[in-house]
Amino acid sequence: MAIDVNNESGTDIDEQAILDVARYALARMRIHPLSELSVIVVDADAMEQLHIQWMDLPGPTDVMSFPMDELRPPAKDDDEPPQGLLGDIVLCPEVAKKQGEEAPTRHSMDEELQLLTVHGVLHLLGYDHEEPDEKAEMFGLQAAIVDGWRAERGLTGPSPAPTLT
Repeated sequence: MAIDVNNESGTDIDEQAILDVARYALARMRIHPLSELSVIVVDADAMEQLHIQWMDLPGPTDVMSFPMDELRPPAKDDDEPPQGLLGDIVLCPEVAKKQGEEAPTRHSMDEELQLLTVHGVLHLLGYDHEEPDEKAEMFGLQAAIVDGWRAERGLTGPSPAPTLT
């Protein structure tokens, strides 16, 4: 899996954890190992510009996903996954820090960025949370992936609860 993490935010983040959780999520979703993903970490001003430009919404947001080849997980276990460019995930540590501090299960900025990375991967794979049934499916899958990754790394304590709406 070719994953690039480019931190343009000026904030010190755990880039290795973002790389690892993205790789884990893509493997768990059975995405072809030669597929490519880019993760860009930006400051609040840059995220606000993207949010306005692409969503026509004011203020910075936590994560945005920009799919390229619209890859999807294989329908059956024995299907060969397609290879391609997944796209870009853009993260904002300033928003992540605030969300982590305000979450019911208060957690660190890095933990929130890990959760947001998985959230972004799922968006790139076609998952959404506009409708209640979609939200239940996506957030359930997101929690399972984050929990599995944390367990594999021997991390203890509760996983971050989703702070996205």
